[in-house]
Amino acid sequence: MPKPNYLGEFELVVMLTVIRLGDGAYGVPVSREIEQQTGRDVAFGTVYATLERLQKKGFVSSHLGEATPERGGRAKRYFRVTATGLRTVRETKQSLTRLWQGLRELQGGTA
Repeated sequence: MPKPNYLGEFELVVMLTVIRLGDGAYGVPVSREIEQQTGRDVAFGTVYATLERLQKKGFVSSHLGEATPERGGRAKRYFRVTATGLRTVRETKQSLTRLWQGLRELQGGTA
């Protein structure tokens, strides 16, 4: 049986956001969507570092878009989740769900 891959909390947030944004997923919208959905302030550098790490792990791939005048002629790097990344997100969800099950103090509202 192959060793399962694991995602850290912020890696999972970034992966879910890339999935959510689809073809428009690059650093700035990823950061904004995370802030909007979680209320968490996120530095662009943190998002880019996480996307690079996820790419090295094979969980996302990227390609350069066309250069745009509003970016001073620089191209945007767009990201998309790979099949391995999607499988890892699902495995992470299943692991977290198993951990949540049986936590009476949280399920009963006492915590």
